[in-house]
Amino acid sequence: MIELKDVHKTYSLGGTEVRALRGVTLTIEAGEYVAIMGPSGSGKSTLMNVLGLLDVPDRGSYRLFGREVSKLGEDELAVLRREAIGFVFQQFHLLPRLSAAENAALPLLYSQHRLDAARGAELLGDVGLGERAGHRPNELSGGQQQRVAIARALVNRPRIILADEPTGNLDSASQKEILAILRKLNEAGITVIIVTHEEDVSREARRQIRMRDGKIVSDERTSSSRPPTAGRAASLETVVPRGFGLREVAEHFRQGLKVLTTNKVRTALSALGILIGVAAVVSMLAIGEGAKRDIETRLASLGSNLLVLRKGPARVGGVTMETGAARITVDDAEALRERIPAIKEVAPNVSSRVQVSYGSRNWNTSVVGAVPPYARMRAAEPDVGRFLTYDENRKRARVVLLGRTVVRELFQGEDPIGATVKINRQSFQVIGILPEKGATAWRDQDDLIVMPLTTAMYRVLGKDYVDYVDIEVRSAAEIEPTQQAVQNLMVSRHRIPSSEQRDAFQIRNMAEIQATLTETSRTMSMLLAVIAAISLLVGGIGIMNIMLVSVTERTREIGLRKAVGARRRDVLAQFLVETVVVSVTGGLAGILLGWTITVVLTTFAGWTASVSASAALLAFTFSVGIGVMFGIYPARKAAGLNPIEALRFE
Repeated sequence: MIELKDVHKTYSLGGTEVRALRGVTLTIEAGEYVAIMGPSGSGKSTLMNVLGLLDVPDRGSYRLFGREVSKLGEDELAVLRREAIGFVFQQFHLLPRLSAAENAALPLLYSQHRLDAARGAELLGDVGLGERAGHRPNELSGGQQQRVAIARALVNRPRIILADEPTGNLDSASQKEILAILRKLNEAGITVIIVTHEEDVSREARRQIRMRDGKIVSDERTSSSRPPTAGRAASLETVVPRGFGLREVAEHFRQGLKVLTTNKVRTALSALGILIGVAAVVSMLAIGEGAKRDIETRLASLGSNLLVLRKGPARVGGVTMETGAARITVDDAEALRERIPAIKEVAPNVSSRVQVSYGSRNWNTSVVGAVPPYARMRAAEPDVGRFLTYDENRKRARVVLLGRTVVRELFQGEDPIGATVKINRQSFQVIGILPEKGATAWRDQDDLIVMPLTTAMYRVLGKDYVDYVDIEVRSAAEIEPTQQAVQNLMVSRHRIPSSEQRDAFQIRNMAEIQATLTETSRTMSMLLAVIAAISLLVGGIGIMNIMLVSVTERTREIGLRKAVGARRRDVLAQFLVETVVVSVTGGLAGILLGWTITVVLTTFAGWTASVSASAALLAFTFSVGIGVMFGIYPARKAAGLNPIEALRFE
């Protein structure tokens, strides 16, 4: 079963080389009961670690079931260990958060991908501890804990039991019980190898191997020795599975949740950083999205593909004058529409300040004289009532549409439709209410009155010219050439000298204003998102630090898991699962907190904010990614631990 030839093992301790094994040659047959003895430092524990595949020799040959194992990889050794070998440790190495039955079933997590507590309880019954299956290790005596360790060693039906000082921490009665169990296992055909320095324990074995200074100095069989039993077939083929199955992933998640719920405070602190980061991302993106929508609403009120033509200021002796010769007329507007094909519609306008009254209430506001296309071009279709008609414009009708601010100031809850208001002492009938567009720090877009253009020009303001012309271009691609064409046509119609042409007319491109505002909104949103992402990174660093502490505190647990058959990827998966669970929990809580912050800002601060599904999904995905990214290093550190060094960690 076991064959060692000239096995050497050297350790480096503080720069000093310690030759733990010096040319050990040994053969152990199936069914033997062997005791390895020797003083401290003799190499007996190192020999047991090599026999148990927890360590590999520096040189020499080790054949197990006829297979050379000294050159196998770490994962191959782990699989072979869990299928062929069971360990009974002097320190028991039971996991405090698991019950006795779950501790006994721990190796099944890596061999069958499930923690079968029922199987563990069954084995506890076999070692006389069935009634304590549901108890935690701290509720068991030393002898009872060692029985749990023996049950754990048997759960995968091993061919070899390796026991390191199995009675070293037990009283005399417990010692006899444990030795009786080991004897019974050997009689059932299992090869038992114990490491001890106690003579009465070694006498239980049928073969005593004594070591000193890394060498075997004697190998004796007792008179009661019997021929070794063949046991099961003396060959063993192991297959290292690739990839993770669904059941295996589910079990890792279950174990991860159990670990995290056991350390609630640490888990909460780990999730807190992610929670704050996700909440910041969600709320910041919500504020940015709200600002974007607000800007889009305001841009819609400006119109799309729109040019605004105004007369330029006249200059006399380098001084800008308010009036000038190049005034714009209604005929100019008609000429633009007829002679420039790219123009879809024109809307000449006049504007001024007026005093409006209704009953005993009055208000100073802006008046705009407009034509019917104004409603579509300026997104001014009334919510209530109707807009102006061409016939009313032709007849200079005394009808008006009121903005929301004017309605609030004059009517104070009354229905204005059909009412008569006075503007500059003239009576006008209200036919509609303009849509609400909101106010900025410098302008209230709802504080205005709209009336027919001709009515404003000739009845109210006394003008025979227009103040500006809204020009709607058929497509965004034609805006710039149309702008130049308008300039050329107006200069030609008004016979402007070449020296004054540049300042004769002002043409404002509303698309440029829209693009600027949109880009500004996008930049602010990105800036807010970056600031929030930094908080997520800080949260990720917090997870990494806490997981590193967890790796340090759970070093012996990691060593135990590797000893019972966990591969590197199993340990890696366990710690990654824990970080993912923390990230997911923090992410979901962060989304909820971010949504709450957004509701508070919207309700009490009056901000425009909107949580979108895409923003929540982005923040959640980013949080999980951050958790995985910062969890990889602690997980790799845990997976890379040497099982022997981990088990000895203090």
